[in-house]
Amino acid sequence: MKSTREKILRTLLAFPGSTINELAEAVGINGISIRHHLTSLEADDLVRSAEERHGVGRPRLIYTLTDKGVEEFPTSYLRLTKRLLAELKQRLGSEEIKAIFENIGKEIAANYAEDIDQKPLEKRIRQLKSVLTKEGFIIDYVKNENGYILTSLSCPYYKIGLDHPEICVLDQQLIGEFLSVPVDVQSCILHGADHCIYHIPLTRKEAQK
Repeated sequence: MKSTREKILRTLLAFPGSTINELAEAVGINGISIRHHLTSLEADDLVRSAEERHGVGRPRLIYTLTDKGVEEFPTSYLRLTKRLLAELKQRLGSEEIKAIFENIGKEIAANYAEDIDQKPLEKRIRQLKSVLTKEGFIIDYVKNENGYILTSLSCPYYKIGLDHPEICVLDQQLIGEFLSVPVDVQSCILHGADHCIYHIPLTRKEAQK
């Protein structure tokens, strides 16, 4: 049996821009309960609200799914991505596919170039952690006498990477470009490790401190 939460999400998938009253009628519970569930769904970034004017009087709130909310439902994106990469690899070859992923990593880093220019390494790493989190990684890092150890506890590309391990160069290139230092990959989830681990050496300025 579907939960109330799932019923609300499915209703908004089919009827985006629904009001509380419309959701209450569709789901079969009262408006107060709908409000409670919507507050929770908004906190989880699955639903967003907006004001809509309708005639005279106060505007009403309407609700739609966020991108994250839409992703709660099964899609064919993964199968399509794998098929596209398989076709591209047949036409271009593995090295060309690798080069494409490297360029994607460079482009992501380039979007933040102005924000990180001239910042010290540790501030760049903190910002990098935020960027990688948005990309779907679960990131942690520690500093030691030799530099920083950046650990990714998950791989958002894992299911694609099983068939196309060339995708690993995307995050490696992104990290290297973002930090402007060489990055040593010490372990990789796709190669059987528990985590992806990157060693980031200290810059000359930081090593002299």
